[in-house]
Amino acid sequence: MTRASVVKLEDVWVSFHETLALKAVNMDIEDGEFLGLIGPNGSGKTTLIRVILGLVKPDRGRVEVFGVPPDSLGAKHHIIGYVPQRSHGDWSFPVSVTDVVMMGRYGRIGLFKRPSSLDREVAVKALEDVQMQDFAQRQLAELSGGQQQRVLIARALATEPKLLLLDEPAAGIDAYGEERFYELLKRLKEEQGLTIVVVTHDIAVVSAHVEKLACLNQTLYTHAPPSEVITAGTLEKVYGCEVELLAHGRIPHRVVEEHK
Repeated sequence: MTRASVVKLEDVWVSFHETLALKAVNMDIEDGEFLGLIGPNGSGKTTLIRVILGLVKPDRGRVEVFGVPPDSLGAKHHIIGYVPQRSHGDWSFPVSVTDVVMMGRYGRIGLFKRPSSLDREVAVKALEDVQMQDFAQRQLAELSGGQQQRVLIARALATEPKLLLLDEPAAGIDAYGEERFYELLKRLKEEQGLTIVVVTHDIAVVSAHVEKLACLNQTLYTHAPPSEVITAGTLEKVYGCEVELLAHGRIPHRVVEEHK
C-alpha cells in the first residue's frame, strides 16, 4: 500500500554564486518514512534540507511539503521540526535545558507572548519523550554531547512536528551513544507517527536503523532500502572511490575510503 507523500521534489536545481549544489533532484518521501541521507562532504545534503525547510529557493524545479511549497505553510510551518548541526550552536551560552526546549514553542505563540500552561506541558512532555526530564533545570553547557542532542530534539518536538529533519545529529557522540540515539529516533517515529530524515556520514550505523537510504552527490543516485543500496554498487558512484563490503550485524555495510 502506497503511503501519502510528505516531501516531493521534482527536477530541483540549486546553485550558489555559479557553483552547482543540487542537480535535477527528484525525491518523494512518504508519510512515516525513516530516511538516512548520505553522501560525501559538499554533496548538497544540508542544502537539500534547507530546500525542504524553505530556507533556500531552487533555481528551478518544484518543492512541496505536505502538498504545498514550504514557504506557503505559513502558521503551519511548525509541523516541520529541525535539529541543526551541533557545530552551529554556542554551547557556552548560559541557558537552561527548559529554556532551550521552550524556544521550540515560540513559532506557535510568538516571540513577545508569555508561554501558557499548555506550552509548558508540551515542553515537559518533549523532555520526557527524549528521557531528559531529570535535567530540566541544568545548564545546557553542563551536558554531554549526546545529552545536548537529546535536548535539541526535544526543542524540535516542542513544535509538535509531523516531519523531523536532523543534520548530522550524532556527530561527536561515541559508538554506544550513537546506537542509543538512533534507537531513540526509531521509538519517536513509531510512537508519534513522525516522518524522519537524518543527514549522516555514518553509513554503517544508519543502515541498521533506517527504512531507506538516499544517496546524494549533487544529484540523487538512489532512494531505496539499505540492503539494496549497499549491494548495488551505488556507493562507489556516489563517493567516487572503491569501497569494501563487510558484514556487520543484521545488515552488511561498506567502509568508504577517503575520497578525493
